[in-house]
Amino acid sequence: MSDDGGSPGAVFSMLHRAFGDPVMAAIFSEEATVDGWLRTEAALARAQAKVGELEPERAELIAAACRMENLDLPALWAEMANVGYPILPLVRQLTERLPAHARGSLHYGATTQDIMDTGLSLQLVAAVDRLGTLTDALGDGLARRVDAHADTVMAGRTHGQQAVPTTLGAKLATYLWQVTRLRRELPVLREAVRLVSLHGAAGTSAGLGPRVEEVRADMAAGLGLVAPDGPWHVTRDGLADFAATCARGAAVSARLAREVIDLSRTEIGEVSESAGHHRGASSTMPQKANPIDSEAIVGLAINAAAAAGSMYRAMEAGHERSAGEWQVEWHSLPQVAVLTAGCLRIGARLVRDMTVDSERMAANLALEQGRTLAEAYMFQLAPDLGREVAHDLVYQAAMASKAQHVELEETLREVSPDPGVITPIGPADYTGQARAEAAAAVAEWRRGRPA
Repeated sequence: MSDDGGSPGAVFSMLHRAFGDPVMAAIFSEEATVDGWLRTEAALARAQAKVGELEPERAELIAAACRMENLDLPALWAEMANVGYPILPLVRQLTERLPAHARGSLHYGATTQDIMDTGLSLQLVAAVDRLGTLTDALGDGLARRVDAHADTVMAGRTHGQQAVPTTLGAKLATYLWQVTRLRRELPVLREAVRLVSLHGAAGTSAGLGPRVEEVRADMAAGLGLVAPDGPWHVTRDGLADFAATCARGAAVSARLAREVIDLSRTEIGEVSESAGHHRGASSTMPQKANPIDSEAIVGLAINAAAAAGSMYRAMEAGHERSAGEWQVEWHSLPQVAVLTAGCLRIGARLVRDMTVDSERMAANLALEQGRTLAEAYMFQLAPDLGREVAHDLVYQAAMASKAQHVELEETLREVSPDPGVITPIGPADYTGQARAEAAAAVAEWRRGRPA
């Protein structure tokens, strides 16, 4: 512990360490964060030189000074705790690295949030690119599974109980549609977050000179960003959109993970996670193989949603600069990005490696002794009896089937006024548009993927 009671080190997160995404974590690392500020200061100096507001030689000296090895990071963070923000101590340290004649021009006209927000934009662009890579992997894996199991018949379940037959492909197609919509939105999100910030102390650009629009545009171009329509120091809806998109991706992954958890229960046993020595093992029950990937995704996603939710409080920033709301972002945005990336990364592995037991699926359907086909029989009888009469007749037969532990077809023939009109129906006969739904989801996903 430091003398003032603060901690000099990072809080250890087992969730991040074991299940986070190392690539996304690197994007939001201490070094990457500070490097974004350095790149921004260098780009600002070069842009000012381009329009004649700064000598080119001085701009290049500034750019050369904006290097990580020129910073004392422990001293920077210690001074930040006193100042409240890191850019003043960063500028002071860099200025000391400049020759005397080149001092006084670094950070000219900009404000702290300009530098930090521009650095954040660089991180967000990289983050969206990483989300795209991970989403592609998850979607490709789902598409393969949907295609392979378009005809794998299983029980569709509503309210936790067997309802009517479906196929595993049709079930997984609902996830694939969600991932497809998510992937389609990422290029739009990327454009929305790649904004330079250069509007000065209160958003008026008063200290940036008469050619500020040119400086802003050139600075943006040098960083691969774009100039915004206006200052965004306190207009944070774009950042909230980023967080919300992340949380949605995490939530889709969690729904998939919950499906695997439920279907891998001992009493159901229709799918299971990948096997391996001590994979999912219990410290005391040798027989256990817990669904650890699915559990990790659920835990990551819950925390991602919480982090994303706080971004709506960050949007409450008032006047021309926040008084505390900005600090929410410093924690929440890296969290939601890293947590979501972990969900997507593990989700792709989960889909790729899970085992499907089609025989168990058929056996579970048989447990209902044909009652999952009650709706099918109702519609078979409805043309002659009318829907309501057919419904009540099949209901009577279903209750008798359950009480007597016999097949629904048997009790239906007993109560039907004309048993001869009853034609046997099997689970595979009543999957409706399941195959077409699976095929449509795969086709739409692959339409957006490179050949």
